[in-house]
Amino acid sequence: MPSSPTQRTLAHLRKAGYPLAQVVERWNPYARVRQDLFGIIDVLAVGPSGVLGVQCTSAAHVAERVAKLRSSSALPVLKKAGVTVRVHGWRKSRPSGRWVLRDETV
Repeated sequence: MPSSPTQRTLAHLRKAGYPLAQVVERWNPYARVRQDLFGIIDVLAVGPSGVLGVQCTSAAHVAERVAKLRSSSALPVLKKAGVTVRVHGWRKSRPSGRWVLRDETV
């Protein structure tokens, strides 16, 4: 399985039936920071269930990302347009060593 939370989310979404899943954050070389789409979305996915925007992180930072999304002025516009916005938090399970997803809808 891929190593970064974003790559794990892409693999998960494709398995879950989202044939179109793309990283939409980009590196800004001038500011030397990653910039999310609309300030909140790392991955955009389109499938039979509709359009999904995902913020990817480690499981320890899910609450921070949920707070970031809720304070964003883009969230109500996206939701009104029918876009589902989620936070995917990834952690390794201690007994098995497998990656476990914490999926929060905002």
